[in-house]
Amino acid sequence: MLLVSTNYAPEHAGIGPYATQIAEHWADLGHETHVLAGMPHYPAWSLEPEYKGALQRTEQRAGVTVHRRAHTVPPRQTAVKRALFEGSILLHGSVAPPRMPRPDAVLAQMPSLAGGVLAARLAARWKVPYVPVVQDLMGAAAAQSGISGGDKAAAIAGRAEAYALKRATLVGVIHETFVERVVGMGVDPGRIRLVPNWSHVPKPSKPRGETRRHLGWGPGETVVLHSGNMGLKQGLEVLVGAARLDPKVRFVLMGDGSQRAALADLSADVPNLDIIPPAADGDFPDILAAADVLAVTQHAAVLDMSVPSKLTSYFQTGRPVVASVAAEGGTAQEVERSGAGVLVPPEDPEALLKAVRALAEDPEGADALGAAGPRHVAAHLSREAGLARIDALMDEALGGTRP
Repeated sequence: MLLVSTNYAPEHAGIGPYATQIAEHWADLGHETHVLAGMPHYPAWSLEPEYKGALQRTEQRAGVTVHRRAHTVPPRQTAVKRALFEGSILLHGSVAPPRMPRPDAVLAQMPSLAGGVLAARLAARWKVPYVPVVQDLMGAAAAQSGISGGDKAAAIAGRAEAYALKRATLVGVIHETFVERVVGMGVDPGRIRLVPNWSHVPKPSKPRGETRRHLGWGPGETVVLHSGNMGLKQGLEVLVGAARLDPKVRFVLMGDGSQRAALADLSADVPNLDIIPPAADGDFPDILAAADVLAVTQHAAVLDMSVPSKLTSYFQTGRPVVASVAAEGGTAQEVERSGAGVLVPPEDPEALLKAVRALAEDPEGADALGAAGPRHVAAHLSREAGLARIDALMDEALGGTRP
């Protein structure tokens, strides 16, 4: 098996953990598994020090052979820099494909446009089934996220997505809101399969009070935590605005991303907002569970191009979610489906703060709301169920061709 994913371990945020768990699952089943990946850089958009200067690298990780190819790493996101990033992935992967036996099938994790195109070309060369899994829609993302030059980028990205998707044996999508756009790119609806992401983190293991003391959060202090990528589409300015409105509520942004420096500048005079590095994998679930409220935010324009992977981790921790997102988008649907959160209008600091205060004033109700999250994970978002869906997708694509 070959999995093409620009993001892979040791990256611990975004789609990297999903790609890693799929590949390691295949290896555990006894399949010879290869991954074509980029150099670790996400979510900081900064190359990991041990990979600096490397053009190619082949690694063995948990029984998986990982073929890495160098690419540009833009610290700031513009349409031109993103195009150079994708172009460098496509160019290097084309001139230096992985040295491996002919696989039985190729799976691609998109939003990497270059990764999707590479996977489609490699599968065509080998004449084997090719299956992309759509995690984000990059054409829609360029139009909706506010990136500089987004309109032109959306048109180019849309054409690249259509190229990669129309050549697929089957197309997996992580959310039903993606289906209409995928069909609009010329994909037969009969070839689209729903393969939702799963919760890739374990349950919290430490008492909340112990973790709060370690982090310096007071026992009576209301803490609102956002974890994950700090990019344009997240619209994290709404949390800065909410923090300004009530200095008694502590807001914490945990993670990294292209907008981290800008957010630090914007919140320099806001003492009740902290920006902290990503947590170590072992501490991550406990830090999420130590917060009173977990926040997910998106610009109002973000509708059908992305469903944040952080939600599956949020639900696992048993804390209530406040979602500052468009009510008609996929993120809102997931929060409502879980029963573990409340929706507020996007880009509205006052509405977000009002929801946080309401939860703080009703701790029993907040606990009951949060408790719906682990139940939703157990019923629908377990790792076993998610990986079984991927296996079923590949089994179907391989029908009649597996040796």
